Amino acid sequence: MTANDWQQRIITVFGGGGFIGRYVCEALFKTGVRVRVAQRTPRDAFFLQPLAAVGQLDLVRTDFTRPDSLEAAVEGSWGVINLVGAFGGKLGALHGDAPGRIAELAAEKGAASLVHISAIGVTKDSASFYARTKAEGEEKVRAAYPQATIIRPSVVFGQEDEFTNRFAGMSRLPLVPVLGGKTRFQPIYVRDLGAAIAKAAQNPGDYAGQTFELGGPDVLTMHELNRVIAEAAGRSPELIDLPDFVGDMMSRFGFLPGAPITRDQWIMLQKDNVASSPGLEAFGITPTPLAAVAPDWLDRFNEGGRFASRRAQASVG
Repeated sequence: MTANDWQQRIITVFGGGGFIGRYVCEALFKTGVRVRVAQRTPRDAFFLQPLAAVGQLDLVRTDFTRPDSLEAAVEGSWGVINLVGAFGGKLGALHGDAPGRIAELAAEKGAASLVHISAIGVTKDSASFYARTKAEGEEKVRAAYPQATIIRPSVVFGQEDEFTNRFAGMSRLPLVPVLGGKTRFQPIYVRDLGAAIAKAAQNPGDYAGQTFELGGPDVLTMHELNRVIAEAAGRSPELIDLPDFVGDMMSRFGFLPGAPITRDQWIMLQKDNVASSPGLEAFGITPTPLAAVAPDWLDRFNEGGRFASRRAQASVG
């Protein structure tokens, strides 16, 4: 498929202005495809415009409570990608009903591909409402569009994430408490994930009808993750693993503003988040280690780091 061929096609990306979405769109732009970003507030995706060629990006307003807006977003699309997810709000509608309706529309409108993003460890019998609604969404997507590609990533890291940046900020403390210290993760670089999602959407002959659990090259416990993040930020705090009963108690107040962890997050933290199926190698992608790229953005948390040195040089100049 040449760039000229892709220029005649549209791929709709629900949630394209989000953390993962920017990298999915970036990967799609490079192939020449026209990208339609659908989300509640289109202006939140204006930052994508410099990445696209003239006429390559279209922004549309979508409200999951308005079925007509979903239909307009899917109309005329060669492929559809659904990235939308959250830890709060109307999760039943967001994770279950909306993906099912998007899948129905993709089938009705004749879309050649549908890629749905879920999460590792989601089951319909989970104690976590997040996990149950995500599982419901997978089920509805499969029922409406059997050839959909479902991708379940482990924890995703990148420059704009709320994961590494949060823990790097905490690493400024001499003592850092760690919840779920023994739980294992397989963190995946957002640029690798974005490339895989884009490839799945544009090559349904290779990926349709399959479910992929994607992770990076390293399996790390939460304690080890905190250590790697702190080192990337140029810090070396003492990490203290908190007993489970403390995490359980804290999570029961997770509904309060500024709470460190929600009840759903605590429940999900009780199980490892490691891929159990062929990962990025299925997409021809060499996974990027966290330690190889995290210093590029976490160094700013270190007053003696590269960014700090550049600021000092700039002030002198």
